Amino acid sequence: MSIEEKPENQESIDSTETALEPTQSSKDDALAGEWEDFETPENTSVESLSPKDPITARVLNQEEIDSLLGFDEIDSAEQQNGLYAIINSSLVSYERLPMLEVVFDRLIRVLSTSLRNFTSDNVEVSLDGLQSFRFGDYLNSIPLPAMLGVFKAEEWENYGLVIVDSPLIYSIVDVLLGGRRGTAMMRVEGRPYTTIERNLVERMLFLVLNDMSAAFDPLSPVTFRFERLETNPRFTAIARPANAAVVVKLRIDMEDRGGRLEIVLPYATLEPVRELLLQMFMGEKFGRDSIWENHLINELLFTKINMLAVIDEFMLPLSEVMKWKVGTQISLNCTPSSPVELRCASVPLFVGQMGKKNNKISIKIDRKYREEADELES
Repeated sequence: MSIEEKPENQESIDSTETALEPTQSSKDDALAGEWEDFETPENTSVESLSPKDPITARVLNQEEIDSLLGFDEIDSAEQQNGLYAIINSSLVSYERLPMLEVVFDRLIRVLSTSLRNFTSDNVEVSLDGLQSFRFGDYLNSIPLPAMLGVFKAEEWENYGLVIVDSPLIYSIVDVLLGGRRGTAMMRVEGRPYTTIERNLVERMLFLVLNDMSAAFDPLSPVTFRFERLETNPRFTAIARPANAAVVVKLRIDMEDRGGRLEIVLPYATLEPVRELLLQMFMGEKFGRDSIWENHLINELLFTKINMLAVIDEFMLPLSEVMKWKVGTQISLNCTPSSPVELRCASVPLFVGQMGKKNNKISIKIDRKYREEADELES
């Protein structure tokens, strides 16, 4: 049985460690306090900071965060800022298609008359605005329940959407089925739309598409054909989610009733008439002026041009041409009856026969050069 003995210096080591612990802890607390009191003066870079410089930690509030991210409710869709504006900077703005707004202004006038005849009521249609969205983002933002009509532009071979919101659906049903005016509109949520409601909305969509075809007629004749009616946005994927689309928002008021109707046209659908939509006014693309056309034709008829009569041509190496001297004879592979080619600025125009008239060499035009080229090809 042995008893372990402590080294003589063990007690001194333990006492030293015990004494060091509070000293190290106090140093850490002092260092942490220095960092808390650290303040950065204005116009000071991070590299130039030292622990002795003071800094004040500033936390952004919710309004500043929303403004930075571009989700500020005050900002409209036309005045986006922050990261949201950077993300959507690749979208094409509808303002680059000026004629599109003219077309839908015409649609408002035509649709107002058609809906008055359709509902036998006082109907007012107004344009709330044209905006550009990503197609996927817009589908996710549609307030449900709603009806989504898919239509096809026959001549453009592409599709579009018409979205009818719930208030407009119940307003149309109420008006067409003889609901009383001045009464609060009754809305039944949480149930699918009935067959009667779908049929009445389809009749209205047929009317809207016919009027939209009439609105596009002066620009480019097109037929919008109704395809189907859906209630789930997932079944109306007519374009890729990242594709840009123009959304036209219409407000339809029938005295104390009404709602919104939105038309979605992907830019791929408008591509066939993009050149027409870029013009600032109707007919700008043609730019025709009959007065200037007639004046230009008359001036061209009296314009003087230089003509060259080419009797024959052949290729020679430059070494032989450099040997030519005064008196050198050049043999041509032609006869007095060979055809002569008339050119203007190296462009062949006519073919004729060489002769003599009033002691001058003349050429009688037989045919156009194009006709002779066609004969040689045949």
